[in-house]
Amino acid sequence: MPTSNAKPSTLRALRPWLITAMAFAGVVLLIMWLHKTTSSTPAPQAGGGPGPRGPAMAAGAGGQGGTVTVSVAPVLKGDLPVHYHALGTVTAYNTVNVRPRVGGQLLKVLFQEGQEVKAGDVLAVIDPRPYQAALDQALGTLQQNQAQLKNAQIDLARYRGLFAEDSIAKQTLDTQEALVRQYEGTLRTNQGQVDDARLNLEFTQVRAPISGRVGLRQVDVGNLVTSSDTTPLVVITQVRPIAVVFSLPQQQLGTVARQLGGSQPVPVQALDRNQNLALASGVLKTLDNQIDTTTGTVKLKAVFDNADRQLFPNQFVNVSLLAETLPGVLTIPANAVQRGNDGTYVYKVDAGDKAKRQLVTLGTSESERVVVSDGLKEGERVVVEGTDRLRDGMRMHIVGSEAQARAAAGQEGEQPAPRPFGADAAAQDSGKRE
Repeated sequence: MPTSNAKPSTLRALRPWLITAMAFAGVVLLIMWLHKTTSSTPAPQAGGGPGPRGPAMAAGAGGQGGTVTVSVAPVLKGDLPVHYHALGTVTAYNTVNVRPRVGGQLLKVLFQEGQEVKAGDVLAVIDPRPYQAALDQALGTLQQNQAQLKNAQIDLARYRGLFAEDSIAKQTLDTQEALVRQYEGTLRTNQGQVDDARLNLEFTQVRAPISGRVGLRQVDVGNLVTSSDTTPLVVITQVRPIAVVFSLPQQQLGTVARQLGGSQPVPVQALDRNQNLALASGVLKTLDNQIDTTTGTVKLKAVFDNADRQLFPNQFVNVSLLAETLPGVLTIPANAVQRGNDGTYVYKVDAGDKAKRQLVTLGTSESERVVVSDGLKEGERVVVEGTDRLRDGMRMHIVGSEAQARAAAGQEGEQPAPRPFGADAAAQDSGKRE
């Protein structure tokens, strides 16, 4: 019969699908059972306590019990010096490229490289013989014209006597007077030539125009030198005193200009690369007459005596400028300041050594201290170490120093390890059951 044959074939076709559906349902039930078992297992506590609240959890539970070891510092009132810091370049107070003023053969070099010289010291000698000969020639011409002038003056005196006796014409007297004036002009020209020749002879001795330190010799003995040479004989730099040029942001210009216009000099210190050693102390000399539009900064120059030669031209130094001194301000350590959604705050010590979260208004910061404009009073104590585990109202164990606070915090026990989840959690729980 057709009907009796259709039922067995239909059952045989549906059998694989039924088996697959039953296997899938079994897997889903197994996963749900594992998830329920994992979520109901209590997490391990720090220190091995079986209950849900061990010592570490009690210490961080919103101030409801527990003690945190902290270090505190008092709110101080006093004068706070404010410094501006910048990177500066040491520049020689004066730099001179020594070149010859006359041409000739270089005969002598009388300085040692790196030597300290004074203004007027002879540094080199150029062959003076051509200039000595020119001076002698100018002197001879001067002497010859002096004799001609003297003879013309004698004739002029004679003509004046004859003209007074009406023995010569007025034209003859005028001609002789003009000749005397001509010889006087020629004599003055000759005197200028003599002075020029004597000056050139003096220039054959190349002298130091300023006092300072000479550098390396650029031209050797025996070379021909001229005043148009681009290479100098030597370079002299004045290093006592010496200058430092540095830049500050334009926002700080008003304070610096106000201090510079006062009656007291503005102190400046030059520090080494690590800002640990003060190389020299000086004063602010001047500031530039315009702001650099590309950087928004203004250049300043400070002057240092440099008696011990700690500063060297083209040396990079860190500059610390005393901009102003704030009188009678409240300050706290900078590491006591915390920042939240509602602004800056600190934890101060309340009654019973409990922490109190206090919003504060900050001002200028200097080094490791910051000015508090509002929120604290002089003598109050603020937490500087241990704030990461501190909450409002929590009891604190106060130690004497930050180092002691860190050591005590390390003895409070390790934090519980994060609990695994997912397949790792199921594997861990199944291992415990076994």
